[in-house]
Amino acid sequence: MYPAQFTVIGTPFSTFTRTITLGLHYKCLPFNQIPVFPHSEIADEHHPFGYLPTLVIEARGREGTLKLRESLAIARYLDRVAPQPSLCIRPGDGHALIEEQMWEFVSFVASYGFPAVEVVALSDEGKATDAEIRESIKPGIERLHRFLTVIEEAMSPEGYVFGEKLSWADLFLYPLLADLRTIPESEVLSKRMLEWMELMDKLEAVRATAPGTLSVGARPT
Repeated sequence: MYPAQFTVIGTPFSTFTRTITLGLHYKCLPFNQIPVFPHSEIADEHHPFGYLPTLVIEARGREGTLKLRESLAIARYLDRVAPQPSLCIRPGDGHALIEEQMWEFVSFVASYGFPAVEVVALSDEGKATDAEIRESIKPGIERLHRFLTVIEEAMSPEGYVFGEKLSWADLFLYPLLADLRTIPESEVLSKRMLEWMELMDKLEAVRATAPGTLSVGARPT
C-alpha cells in the first residue's frame, strides 16, 4: 500500500489537471478527484490564486495534510515518490543532451502553449458560428503556428517527444493538442504531430482521463 493518499482538486476539463491525472494513472497511483473549476469556492480554498490543479497529500500514520499546488511541482513530486515507471528523461533519450531539456519543453508548453491553444479552442464557448469563430481568432492563429513550429523542432522525429521514452513532456503537451484536435483549426497540426497523437491515444492513461474533457465533446458549465 502506498504511504500516502492523493486527492486531485480540479475538473477533467482543465488541461493542467489532466496532465497530473495522466501521470497518476500511468504510475498506477490511486487517487480521488474533486472536479471543480478555477476560482470556485473549493479551488480558492486549495490554491491561493484559485487555479488548478492542487494535489492534496494525506500521509498515512501522520496527522495533517499537504496541499501541493502548480502542475510542475506536482509532477516533480510524483516522480520523486513514485520513481517507477519514470516520466523523466536521461541524456540520450531522443536528441536530449541533458535531463533539463525535458523541463524546458514542459515550460514552453505551460507558458506559451496553453494561451496559444486554449484561446483558440475555447473562444466560442459553444455559441458562435464557425465563421464568427475564425474571424475572432485570427490574431491567435499566428501565435499558435509559432508555438507548434517551436515545439515540433524540439521533438524527436518519431516516437514520443523524446523518442522511445514517454515523459512529462508528452503528458503536458497531449491535453492541449487533444483539445485543439476537436476544432477546425486543428488543420495546423503537422503529420508528425498527428502521428504523435495517435501514439499517445493508445495509452491506457489517455483513455482513462478522457471523460469530461473537450477532446470528447465536454463543455465548461
